[in-house]
Formats: sequence, C-alpha cells, structure tokens
Amino acid sequence: MKQSSLCPLVEKGIQVLSKRWTVLIVHQLLSGPQRFCTIETAIPISGRLLSERLKDLEQEGIVHREVYPETPVRIVYSLTDKGLALAPVIREMENWSREWVKIDPDEHETL
Repeated sequence: MKQSSLCPLVEKGIQVLSKRWTVLIVHQLLSGPQRFCTIETAIPISGRLLSERLKDLEQEGIVHREVYPETPVRIVYSLTDKGLALAPVIREMENWSREWVKIDPDEHETL
C-alpha cells in the first residue's frame, strides 16, 4: 500500500469534504439554519442521500440537528462553529470557480 505524503489531518479533512454533495450542503447552510425540505429543494439530491450526508456532517461536528417537539416534529439543521469555519474555504472555492471553471450551458439548464 502506498504511503500518503499528505499530513494525516489534511488527508482527513479532504476525505470529509470530498464526499459528493457535502460542500454544497455546507454552502447552503451558510445562509442560516434550514429545514430538511428547504435544503432538499435547493440542491438536486435525493432525500436518502441528503439524510446520509447530514448524518455524516453531524457526526463530524460540522452540522447541528435541532429537533423541536411539535406536531408535526420540526427538525432544523445549522452549522456549528466548526462548520462556520469552512466559510472562507467555500468562498475561495467560489472565487476560484468563477475565474477558472467553464460550464457548457447545455449541461446545466439552471445557470
């Protein structure tokens, strides 16, 4: 097995953020606490996969899940301090993308 030359902490961080949809979920939550249906509407992801990613992010301490004992039960997701600390990284990714990434308009109708 080939030994990685990355720092183990950097490698772990990349593994956490490189899961598909993770950065988009964090980006969506940067605008504030949101219910599951709001996140699901904003990102083209299945409910099952969104639920899985939110659980992963909660286990990593990036997302906080607040359950309100109402009828029906209301669940709100928000970023923790650890999640909010990703804001500069995500903003720089946005800046880089605007400058360097080109998208074929036929590929994405939502542009």
